[in-house]
Amino acid sequence: MAPIAYVLKQLPCELNSTLYLSILVGTISILLVLNLIITRKRNKSINLPPSPPKLPFIGNLHQLGTLTHRSFKELSNKHGPLMFLQLGQIPTLVVSSAKIAKEIVKNQDIIFSNRPQTTAANIFLYGCKDLGFMPYGEEWRQKRKVCVLELLSLKRVKSFLPIRDQEVVELVDTISKACSRDDESPSSFVINLSELMIATSNNIVSRCVLGQKYDIPDGSGHGSFGELGRKVMGQLTEFCVGDFFPTLGWIDVVRGLISEFNATFVELDSFLNGVIEEHKNNKKNDGEDDNKDFVDILLHLQDKGLLEFELTLEDLKAMLMDMFVGGSDTTSTNLEWIFTELLRNPNTMKKVQEEIRRIVGNKSKVDENDINEMKYLKCVIKEGLRLHPPVPILVPRQTTSNAKVKGYDIPSKTTVYYNVWAIHRDPELWENPEEFIPERFENIQIDYKGQDFQLLPFGTGRRGCPGISFGIASTEIILANLLYWFDWKLPTNENGELVQDIDMTEMSGITVSKKVPLHLHPIPFSL
Repeated sequence: MAPIAYVLKQLPCELNSTLYLSILVGTISILLVLNLIITRKRNKSINLPPSPPKLPFIGNLHQLGTLTHRSFKELSNKHGPLMFLQLGQIPTLVVSSAKIAKEIVKNQDIIFSNRPQTTAANIFLYGCKDLGFMPYGEEWRQKRKVCVLELLSLKRVKSFLPIRDQEVVELVDTISKACSRDDESPSSFVINLSELMIATSNNIVSRCVLGQKYDIPDGSGHGSFGELGRKVMGQLTEFCVGDFFPTLGWIDVVRGLISEFNATFVELDSFLNGVIEEHKNNKKNDGEDDNKDFVDILLHLQDKGLLEFELTLEDLKAMLMDMFVGGSDTTSTNLEWIFTELLRNPNTMKKVQEEIRRIVGNKSKVDENDINEMKYLKCVIKEGLRLHPPVPILVPRQTTSNAKVKGYDIPSKTTVYYNVWAIHRDPELWENPEEFIPERFENIQIDYKGQDFQLLPFGTGRRGCPGISFGIASTEIILANLLYWFDWKLPTNENGELVQDIDMTEMSGITVSKKVPLHLHPIPFSL
């Protein structure tokens, strides 16, 4: 037994506890002083970007609220679009300018393409073996190549058209049945559209990635993997002391956070093991490529040794988790905000519905060829992505070496945040940036694929989202059908008065969704 521990054990209980507390306070005080000395010494030797005043030890953490994208914007308005923060022990760079983002991506993207390893991501994603959080390198490039070719390419996205059609038909049928209950009061026609859109988005991704759907669009929005995926997305953004103070990571264990993460992980891992085992027991013939889901394809490539890297079981499960959560949650969040803005802007709602109904005519379904002609619908979606990017702060990056941006020194291992929410609302880039005006895209060629830096809802550069075509295809067909088949009204009471206004409160997470779901009254459209 160590001498100090032995001495402490011999002391009376009360004195023992007091001494332990004194040692703990003393240790933290020493760490505070050392951190302050080291930080000041380092900052004097390099030319860092502008920074708000910070406190010892915690740095600028106290200046961040629950909605980080808004906190970053407020600080950047005072200290500039290239801002340096000290979040605990983590040096952090916040980029809130399209011009600066372009300069970094065009000239130093490799240096800015790594990922910081967070506590939650390490637990849920098998040590960050997925595409989103994996460190930049050759293995990441190979995994990204497989995901793009086998799931996210334009050819693959087109092959999933029957799945999208079937799920949208079920969504429309579910809403139509709710409207046909003429034996009940009109108030029963009010549906939770948010949950239905979440369920439909999950079902599309489930069938494409996992081979079958695990969410049933019945209005509940719940299902084994959809519900679990949303739980993981929430916990991925939980505040972990160890992410900002690596030497104090034990606090997360003491407060029970790691136990919560591990409990969710066990549930997640068990589910994925079941899905993979089911696929192994029901292998499809090698020639049926068009009917294979992503799990089938990965298992086939693994069995035949056709990959340029070793695909372990943990790799497989991490990639599946990435594809499912990244594909479903962002799509449903995007749909929810667009619908919200259309309700707040009835003239825009009317204009886009008139376009959709004119192009579709009296046909029995809205097909994707029709959608290609819907120019204003595409403007509405762009404006929704501008005003409410599903991921307002892109998944953080980390510098692999020292860099210079605008004459400032950026140290190696600096965490980098692109605040696209702030860029999308920059008055120097957008006229009336806080207003929902789809017409702004009618006469300008600005896209969301990462080359036009004033509009970056899916990121840019090497770590930009590879699933743009997949997500937009689902968004377009779901939105077009909901606007074609139904008119939409906010719920009213017996006197015709609105039950409530639209609540625009945001709920924090990797994706920022509406806190209060959309409860609406659908009115079937007569052809």
